[in-house]
Amino acid sequence: QVQLVESGGGTVQPGGSLRLSCVASGNIARVRSMGWYRQAPGKEREWVATIAHGGTTNYADPVKGRFTISRGATKNPVYLQMNSLKPEDTAVYYCNANQRDGVDYWGNGTLVTVSS
Repeated sequence: QVQLVESGGGTVQPGGSLRLSCVASGNIARVRSMGWYRQAPGKEREWVATIAHGGTTNYADPVKGRFTISRGATKNPVYLQMNSLKPEDTAVYYCNANQRDGVDYWGNGTLVTVSS
């Protein structure tokens, strides 16, 4: 029903910045919130940030103050601006869409590598 495509990943030096984008398509009328998750090598997937339907944002503690989730005027695409990147931010970043009925959709991820 919903397709999510992430882009913007790449390799950046510590302290650098990247902006990820997530384009949602399909039947997106029922989407109530979108967010970003990440999975680092050898670790479980963790939540990074969420933007609710009304625009309220929330962040995980490790990225608070460095990352900003936002969206376009039409609420699509959703972005993740990542500043002051650290090596521990290295991960595959996944876009998530949550419907009003609780169903979640995921993109295939985009790799962010912060070199030492």
